[in-house]
Amino acid sequence: MGTTEFGQALHRWRDRISPEAAGLPSGGRRRVPGLRREELAHLAGISADYIIRLEQGRATNPSAQVIEALARALRLSPAERAHLFRLGGLQPPQAECVPSELTPSVRRMLDRLTGTPVAVFDAAWTLLVANPPYAALMGDPADWDGHERNGVWRNFLGLSDRVRLTPESRHSLQAALVADLRAATARYPGDRRLKRLVADLRAHSDRFAELWESGVAGHHEAGRKTIVHPEVGTLTLDCDVLNVAGSDLRIMIYTAEPGTQDAERLELLTMLHSGDRRDQVLRDVGASETQSELPHIREFAYE
Repeated sequence: MGTTEFGQALHRWRDRISPEAAGLPSGGRRRVPGLRREELAHLAGISADYIIRLEQGRATNPSAQVIEALARALRLSPAERAHLFRLGGLQPPQAECVPSELTPSVRRMLDRLTGTPVAVFDAAWTLLVANPPYAALMGDPADWDGHERNGVWRNFLGLSDRVRLTPESRHSLQAALVADLRAATARYPGDRRLKRLVADLRAHSDRFAELWESGVAGHHEAGRKTIVHPEVGTLTLDCDVLNVAGSDLRIMIYTAEPGTQDAERLELLTMLHSGDRRDQVLRDVGASETQSELPHIREFAYE
């Protein structure tokens, strides 16, 4: 990309950020809506003359250190930072660690999907947060420690005991998880926890070690999962995995087709685990059910 585009972007982002947002005094009347070149130079630790030459396209090939300093001073988002590096003719540096911060939009989504099992994982398939319906469906993650919170570890070490898979589907899932983990190690080569996870998986699972050495490729996709639950019995649900652009988070959502027995059981499970309503639901079921009207509730509600 040419330096003219770099200079235009630099000027545009400089105009966007106010002195107050950058931690500087406003200084009375100003001719520019955002930062002066001198102020940006001060924040970035480079000369104002160099800022002028960059904006005018007279300076070429800014170093990675200069671009990083400008990105910090301008408080660019991760996507904007990456774009500035590319405009400067460089590849964005790889992040050292797997990001685990939930974006505001993801938090709002979790707040709204109160009746749907939802969990958020990082790029290494470590569980970050799960809503109450997910905990009711898959088991309370509060009881999981260390590697137990990682989906790859749980799968290969036999801890995902509620999900029933055919040999073919298990093979496909495990291959996809290993490929996902390999891709994460390439994106975040400095993450020590990720390196330790891979090393421990190779040491404790021959199947993981075999797939890891094979260089298997692919990624985890949506599918249908059969879950055997101790309270409501067997549910077959759609499991969709959504990727959050710009944050490398994965959102796992379980849903059932409306009007099916799976949907009824999922709704019952959510009601049973909605705090104080559990005892009332059990009382209501015991008092009103009949074999002809609610056979599936009788079979599973008391187990």
